[in-house]
Amino acid sequence: MQEIIGGLILAVGDLVGLGEMIFPVFMGLTLFGLLFIGIPVAIALAMSGFLFAYLGGEFALFNLLPIRIFGVVDNQILMAVPLFVFMGVMLERSRLAEDLLDVIGHAAGGLRGGMGLSIILVGVLMGASTGIVGATVVTLGLLTLPVFLRRGYSKSLACGTICASGTLGQIIPPSLVLILLSDILGTGLGTLFAAAMIPGLMLAGLYATYMLLVGWLRPDMAPAIPAEERAQMSGRELIKKLFVVVLPPIFLIFAVLGSIIGGIAAPTEAASMGGLGSILIAFLGKRLTKKVIIETVQGTLRISAMVFFILISAQAFSLAFRGLNGDELIEMMFQFVPGGVNAQIIFVLFMLFLLGFFLEWIEICYIVLPLFWPILDRAGVDPVWFAILAGVNLQTSFLTPPVGWALFFLKGVAPPEVSSRDIYVGVMPFVGMQLIGLVLLFLYPSLATWLPDAIGW
Repeated sequence: MQEIIGGLILAVGDLVGLGEMIFPVFMGLTLFGLLFIGIPVAIALAMSGFLFAYLGGEFALFNLLPIRIFGVVDNQILMAVPLFVFMGVMLERSRLAEDLLDVIGHAAGGLRGGMGLSIILVGVLMGASTGIVGATVVTLGLLTLPVFLRRGYSKSLACGTICASGTLGQIIPPSLVLILLSDILGTGLGTLFAAAMIPGLMLAGLYATYMLLVGWLRPDMAPAIPAEERAQMSGRELIKKLFVVVLPPIFLIFAVLGSIIGGIAAPTEAASMGGLGSILIAFLGKRLTKKVIIETVQGTLRISAMVFFILISAQAFSLAFRGLNGDELIEMMFQFVPGGVNAQIIFVLFMLFLLGFFLEWIEICYIVLPLFWPILDRAGVDPVWFAILAGVNLQTSFLTPPVGWALFFLKGVAPPEVSSRDIYVGVMPFVGMQLIGLVLLFLYPSLATWLPDAIGW
């Protein structure tokens, strides 16, 4: 059977002029086919890898698989993943976002578009605290969308603001995307965290500017919070809550990221302190209950197991792909891209953008990027700059209709009166701002490289 099926695949390869390189093509198509019929990602990766290594007569490659798996579980950078996940899940389960929204919303409520501005600020803080996009979008959607609608905000504007703010965790440290990119591109995690700060805050600044402009030009779409509602919280009480609610997570963010970026602590050490800090914040906020602890541990185990299962399965896929001359196929693709290195970077970003419609960011990072990056690396592309480009690009694809993941997360928790059209229309201005940010980052690499250079990374 192996010889018959393998011979048929080779015959197709000879017919189209690819020869043995047809195996990686069928391997990729099989992976997509398995994903579309609902097979879990990790299982689909392993199945397609084992199957085509067997059909191509390269099954002996898997003698290297135990070493590759050990490399994943022994990786010092990846050890930080469950610790950062714990920090994020603890802050989410202890309802940090609810407290932040209440305080920041009242502080900015006198402005037209002020509540939208508070959502963006909370998105920045939640992104820097949790780094988990799905949890942030769902949390913001559950807490704020009904309030947006009750206060007269445009449904589309409310949906777009929530989706865009929730996806800031994709690029603002300690993003899980940056942790994996650090491992894939061989770049220091502190360097990537530093490099992502300015682009992440730039995107948040674009969102905030847009929200204030809408409030100024179209006050009917983004009205201010009524004065009588703002008066329910006195100025002294508001200042007290700013210190009690807003400052602790800000201090935690600076302590964790600052220790990594400043070279004071290794990523795993800083992540451990972040986990401890999240417990203290929940305790001080009187939210550290037995239920919160159990849900946090279960959520951390579930997310971490999913990430590592995918990473381990990706090793089988990667071994088979390279053993079946997939590298040569990728190089052949790049030969048809005119315009030099910049054109090749644009081509890779376009591919990542398209794949972001269909695949989760973990699969893209550990399947696609390792195939494309060696060619760009040989061309002298700065890995720090490219990592931030890839992160912003994936964030954009998460927002883009019709299959952006953030849109599905929000639709799952939106009230019945909010339609898919409201969500799609609402995110389009934010997609435009994302593309503006991506173009600026492409044209001015110093947006990503200046801070790491300034602090000596």
